Amino acid sequence: MRCIGETSSNSLGTLRPEHFTVTAVQATPVFLDRAGTLEVAQRAIMDAAGAGADLVVFPESFVPGYPDWVWRRPPMSDGDWYRRFHDQAVEISGSDLDPLRAAASDACVWVAMGITERLPSGTLNNSVVYVDRTGAIAGVHRKLVPTGAERLVWGNGYDRVLTTVNMDGVCVGALICWENYMPLARVAMYEQGVDVLLAPTWDNSDEWVPTLRHIAKEGQLFVVGVTAFLRGSDVPRDLSDAGELYGGDEDVMSRGNTAIVAPGGEVLAGPLVGEAGVVSCTLDFDRIAAGRRMFDGSTRRTLGGGLGFCEWER
Repeated sequence: MRCIGETSSNSLGTLRPEHFTVTAVQATPVFLDRAGTLEVAQRAIMDAAGAGADLVVFPESFVPGYPDWVWRRPPMSDGDWYRRFHDQAVEISGSDLDPLRAAASDACVWVAMGITERLPSGTLNNSVVYVDRTGAIAGVHRKLVPTGAERLVWGNGYDRVLTTVNMDGVCVGALICWENYMPLARVAMYEQGVDVLLAPTWDNSDEWVPTLRHIAKEGQLFVVGVTAFLRGSDVPRDLSDAGELYGGDEDVMSRGNTAIVAPGGEVLAGPLVGEAGVVSCTLDFDRIAAGRRMFDGSTRRTLGGGLGFCEWER
């Protein structure tokens, strides 16, 4: 029996480390500029590594930026916007991520980066790509179902979904933005024994941090929510109607909401709102065991078996 997203390399073969520090980067991308945004990421990775980070986490579609205009323009009226978005998206199998991989290797840290992934067919996916301490691609998760107007630019995720990665003995997975409101996706993470759930998002609402706290208590795991910080002034004005769609510094596209939450729901760091910056925390994994002694929501524990998240292998 094989769980979705699980491979032999993801199975935990080592004990969790005594110390594991996560840094969530609430930064401003160079909007719709892959190379420029990767330079921002490189600097953030080196800074985080210098402060002791083991894992550096970036927001949803940080490279090349979140397609906020889909919520502001009439549907399918975004020809030049989409063309640039498509052109600046990431081909994982090519050299697009070489600067990110080099930074992870130079800094000897794990990186989880939100990207818009361009598939060989040309379809775009909202994805998280994991890079290990040597600079190798360790895994990819594609958002299962885009939300609302996002469906105008991103396709449904397939194949590389609900992936977990063994980071030095820590089981890490990701659900992107409103995937976290999909109960069965959450349970699929719990089934795989996730210790740290990443939740990169564009959600700036007051309801988002309570969502992170609920999931941390439900799954008795650490949850890392990470959001970008962008203003209207960050949008290039050479795109059609950009000046009419976006204002200046006062037009806050994403105010940030980055936070790290412990098993049980306590907010350990953040939320960071209204500015770029980082949120960091060294995780105490004893809290997972203590929390799951009180409540283990995985179906293996509660029902003595799975709920259909596993595939039988003959």
